[in-house]
Amino acid sequence: MTGFAADHPGAEIRVSPNFGPRAGPTAPDMIVLHYTGMENGEGAEAWLCDPTSQVSSHYIVHEDGRIVQMVRESDRAWHAGRSSWKGVSDINSHSVGVEVVNPGHFLGYPVFPDAQIEAVIGLCAGISARHAVAPERILAHSDVAPGRKIDPGEKFPWRVLHAAGLGHWVEPSTVSGGRFLTLGDRGQPIEALQSMLAIYGYNVEITGQFDAMTRAAVDAFQRHFRPARVDGVADASTIETLHRLLSALPVQTG
Repeated sequence: MTGFAADHPGAEIRVSPNFGPRAGPTAPDMIVLHYTGMENGEGAEAWLCDPTSQVSSHYIVHEDGRIVQMVRESDRAWHAGRSSWKGVSDINSHSVGVEVVNPGHFLGYPVFPDAQIEAVIGLCAGISARHAVAPERILAHSDVAPGRKIDPGEKFPWRVLHAAGLGHWVEPSTVSGGRFLTLGDRGQPIEALQSMLAIYGYNVEITGQFDAMTRAAVDAFQRHFRPARVDGVADASTIETLHRLLSALPVQTG
């Protein structure tokens, strides 16, 4: 493919060869946000368009707000890798991938510039409108791949996106002391925690044991929804925030 018309108005086009047909759904019903995790946006964009990389994304959003589309929204980009959400394992077939230029945790992890976040908001609003993506299905890479990925991380301003009508969010409970659940704990409270995480969408097996999978899911949940402390420990603030988030989900009908 040498080119295509941009799905998002104003987006530049740089075609990546790394894509294929969607398997199952004919249109995406999720948006997955990433950070690039590389020194600069130019290098990240080149990597996403390099046939040897075997990775791609539908879009990349640079620090200055410039948006580049690399894969058509109708096609399956290779951005999520091994991942799962609400029992669906082929996240690439169900989603539009958006890479947000940021060097990430291992290269300084600066804050995301306002111009960049404004562009992300406009892009996600457009994708959501085109494909009827529900707010609660705008997710972090770390949500769909807990323990394997940590992007876009706790500095990503999910609260700002929610204020623009994008993503699911409740104000997190204040971090405080009190009882907590952590690695190695067992019993009914762990089963209840695992059940709540699984109902929300995280890939957690309900065993009644606080295992590595549960810790990874708690860590991912905190990065997205309780970013004040990310430690994989299910303290009162984490559990209260999760419970209120579940209560705020839209009622499913039919």
